[in-house]
Amino acid sequence: MKKSATYSPENTVNTKSPRRMLHCLPEGIQFTQSILLRDAPKPDFWGSDRIPNPLVEILKDFDGFKEIFHRFLQVKGPAVDWAKINRPPEDSIQPYEKIKTKGLPENIAASLNKLAVVKLNGGLGTSMGCKGPKSLISVRNENTFLDLTVQQIEHLNKTFNADVPLVLMNSFNTDEDTKKILQKYKHHRVNIHTFNQSRYPRINKESLLPIAKNMGMNGENGEAWYPPGHGDIYASFANCGLLDKLLAEGKEYIFVSNIDNLGATVDLFILHHLMSQPADRRCEFIMEVTDKTRADVKGGTLIQYENHLRLLEIAQVPKAHVDEFKSVTKFKIFNTNNLWISLPAIKRLQEQNAMELEIIVNPKTLDGGLNVIQLETAVGAAIKSFNNALGVNVPRSRFLPVKTSSDLLLVMSNLYSLDAGSLTMSKKREFPSTPHVKLGSSFTKVQEFLSRFESIPDMLELDHLTVSGDVTFGKNVSLKGTVIIIANHGDRIDIPAGAMLENKIVSGNLRILDH
Repeated sequence: MKKSATYSPENTVNTKSPRRMLHCLPEGIQFTQSILLRDAPKPDFWGSDRIPNPLVEILKDFDGFKEIFHRFLQVKGPAVDWAKINRPPEDSIQPYEKIKTKGLPENIAASLNKLAVVKLNGGLGTSMGCKGPKSLISVRNENTFLDLTVQQIEHLNKTFNADVPLVLMNSFNTDEDTKKILQKYKHHRVNIHTFNQSRYPRINKESLLPIAKNMGMNGENGEAWYPPGHGDIYASFANCGLLDKLLAEGKEYIFVSNIDNLGATVDLFILHHLMSQPADRRCEFIMEVTDKTRADVKGGTLIQYENHLRLLEIAQVPKAHVDEFKSVTKFKIFNTNNLWISLPAIKRLQEQNAMELEIIVNPKTLDGGLNVIQLETAVGAAIKSFNNALGVNVPRSRFLPVKTSSDLLLVMSNLYSLDAGSLTMSKKREFPSTPHVKLGSSFTKVQEFLSRFESIPDMLELDHLTVSGDVTFGKNVSLKGTVIIIANHGDRIDIPAGAMLENKIVSGNLRILDH
């Protein structure tokens, strides 16, 4: 591969000359020139001072891509020097209870009116066997992730007579389907905005050249593109104009979270903490963290690095230190990806081009066997760039992601009650922790999962459930303590209606043994 051309801010050119702009790309990605010009509108479509909107978006995407690609080529060695990693100072991670003791002011609505909720909505439901956006999967009483989100914010707006808008960051994978479904919320008391994160080309692992043949998304070329991680939110949010729009409306903070985290609701105590700080010491970034368990060993954690609070992801850890990173004793908390971020601060950092996020190199193998890499960034990695950044150690209940059918079983069960779009642990549950549930491959796809339960079992007293093989559950089954059900290959186990299993192992021949 040819050596890439040096890119610096001085090399940027006026967008009035898009053909000249393309020559700023590193030589290794000059292929984009012919792609862009072939797919662009004809010359007589060009205005004297502006570029057609579709091409503006394409050029902005490639501006971001060339920047991250250039940084990727320049980086040598590990992303972090392990010897420089320190535990965060005690006052940099506040216990939630300490923040909660401040109470709430009578005019909390004034604070709510300065807030917007942003949900990361770029993911598909393919890992759970569903087509289309993951946010459109039904998770509770026929309500989808998106339904529950709208209900939560509408309840806030009605209760406090506030105006908290919902912003969805879509990807090219989810945008069209999401916009279609938004029509159903027209009469809800929530203003909904959407914007798209960028579209970057995947890179051939061997040649380090992008694999896209054109700008299209059809056929094999559809695999050539990817959304570059949620760290892209800052640039895309600013580029689409929504950042300026919200600032003009008097909004000061956004609460950002994954749309599949059902515990990520607007917390009034954290909001009040942000708004009550003196103007000269205003906290610009809060990351909600929670205590790590054995199930969370791969989650990113907060560290002190070169006098800054910084997010450390497992992809950045040198191989020799991965086990140390996973340690529950050394790194005791992990990032929930519930983030509170100052809008004026985002504006300032974007204008200064001062937000350099660590690159996460994500290797993939496409259906045809081609090995590619995706260059991604994480939204939480920006914490180091914000003033007076803070971690808040929140209860585990604020981290309730639904990534698998095992998670889905938990949130559909009587462990949780649903009120105004929010799930809360049932008061009948004696323990604050959720059971550990592990369902086998027969339950992976949502439709298969649903077909195996005539009704969701009573799980209020369950500690651990493992199910493997061809297993079905009748109505009104009750599971308590530790239950393990294993159907061997070729066998089938039907748990009868009304069965109560407490501390039992059920094997392929339906022998029931004390555990």
